[in-house]
Amino acid sequence: MKTNLTGLTTESLEKLMVDIGEKPFRGRQLARWIYKKNCADFEKMTDISQPLRDKLAQLFTLNKLSEIESVRDDSGTRKTLWKLDDGESIESVLIPDESRLTLCLSTQVGCPLNCKFCATGKIGFKRNLTTGEIVNQYLQSPLGEAERITNIVFMGMGEPLLNFDNLLIALRILLDDNAIGFGAKKITVSTAGIPERIRNLADSGMKIGLAFSLNAATDELRNRLMPINRKYNLAENLEALKYYQSKIDRRITFEYILIRGVNDRIKDAANLVKLIKGIPCKINLIRYNPIDGRPFERPDEKDVIAFRDYLYPQTYAVTLRESKGTDITAACGQLKANYYNRR
Repeated sequence: MKTNLTGLTTESLEKLMVDIGEKPFRGRQLARWIYKKNCADFEKMTDISQPLRDKLAQLFTLNKLSEIESVRDDSGTRKTLWKLDDGESIESVLIPDESRLTLCLSTQVGCPLNCKFCATGKIGFKRNLTTGEIVNQYLQSPLGEAERITNIVFMGMGEPLLNFDNLLIALRILLDDNAIGFGAKKITVSTAGIPERIRNLADSGMKIGLAFSLNAATDELRNRLMPINRKYNLAENLEALKYYQSKIDRRITFEYILIRGVNDRIKDAANLVKLIKGIPCKINLIRYNPIDGRPFERPDEKDVIAFRDYLYPQTYAVTLRESKGTDITAACGQLKANYYNRR
């Protein structure tokens, strides 16, 4: 089988060129063609000699995702369903917000965590995405929009830190000026909480943003909503988050999905204030987005406002995030790719 070059770092491409008897700079040329010029055809790489282009075509490939469908709602939010080589499928979302255009990337086919409020968890875990499959969600964003993407969030299908090695490589490609060249301050990885991997991400030296999917301020409630908490409790995760914050010197984002009658009361807000005290952070409040087959409901607006107003100014910063893409099941917690291709 031919080696797929999409998803290889510049350093790996340089080494690969040396392995086939070429100069290292050829790897840098390939990185620019693949990632900056989004070229998936060796024949179009015009500053590479014809004999080398023929050689590359014989030995390597530049695999792409297959777009099954792309849907857009009235806000301009666009959800794309991608088919993978093995017949599985994933979803990514483009979210416009005034001057920003955020791309939400998936890292796994399905998810093993089974968070009770999330549609992706209902389908279970199929496999990790390859680095190429992660990066291609960016490269293959709808024509004309990839150039305008201002922010990237790893908040799509799956738990990014459970696909850690491929996540790191994808991040290096995104950050590398020879490749995509995205700014670290514009990238955020979201996690449900894998303490060891949070520390590993801090030690990687990439100063990207980190969002922690909290959703409950006590272990008792979080155990019910997010089974992963039974393995890695709040105390363990908070220690890892403090380490990340001190190492990277960026505020942690706490994501908190408000669910009617479950975690949206003033006593829940009071527990939240106590829990995050002393951690430089911001809190993103998100109204629950209904999902078929789940017993939860969207919170009353008066309870949402009361919750927000209790938190601020007792906490560093609070944002009530407006969900976009609900009409096309592209909002927070709603991604659930169609697996009709699976045998």
